[in-house]
Amino acid sequence: MATANVLSIEGNSKGAIELPKAFSEAVRQDLITRAVVAENTYMLQPQGHYPLAGMQTTAAYFGAMHSYRTGRHMGKAIRPREKLGGGVQGKVKIIPSAVKGKRAHPHLVEKILIERINKREYQKALASAISATAKDSPLIVEDKIEETKRTKDMLNIFIKLKLSSYVENTPRPSIKKGIRRSTKMRHYRKSVLLIVSKESPALKAARNMAGVDVCTVSSMRANLLAPGGNPGRVAVWSESAIKQLDSAISKYTLN
Repeated sequence: MATANVLSIEGNSKGAIELPKAFSEAVRQDLITRAVVAENTYMLQPQGHYPLAGMQTTAAYFGAMHSYRTGRHMGKAIRPREKLGGGVQGKVKIIPSAVKGKRAHPHLVEKILIERINKREYQKALASAISATAKDSPLIVEDKIEETKRTKDMLNIFIKLKLSSYVENTPRPSIKKGIRRSTKMRHYRKSVLLIVSKESPALKAARNMAGVDVCTVSSMRANLLAPGGNPGRVAVWSESAIKQLDSAISKYTLN
């Protein structure tokens, strides 16, 4: 089995650790992309329409040849029209081409939005994305990094790990086009991912840095390891997270 160095929070070598099987997995771009797409579909919200939308009106269609109220006898187009007093027909309603009429192709709640993926296929995609994070060797740090409480201290650790070029040079935030401009939502390019073994103070300390994500080893997702389906993200692992990795992957499932 391959091994990797374990670094202290000062950036010095502290020892070696045996790497999990996931780091020897071949990088499969097709599997990673499929897993990311499947994850994103779980965030979609089903949409539907009001069944009576455009139908709450007195309008009716008189299409029988023998009916005097049909448009054939009035010089009007045969459309469902409002019933007014004295047998008078008003504006066209109900049909999609009418003003305030029903929608031609409404959203259906029954529409299948979720892209399913097999359990083993998803686990293999995760292992492939994990393998892509270790270009030469994975960046593993002692468990003291999990007890870091302040963002300032976490930033100093990343600098000592020679990750300052990823953290400090994060590009200016971009505002996506469309309706989001009114909310001023800022989006930063993804930089470093920190994976810890359990709920710890490091989760809050690292998430305040622009472009940095943090998660536990049991809550990893393909979109965190390979944002947008692009493998090769810089990842920092705690020593305990590495030890739990193989058992954690065997429990992952989206379905």
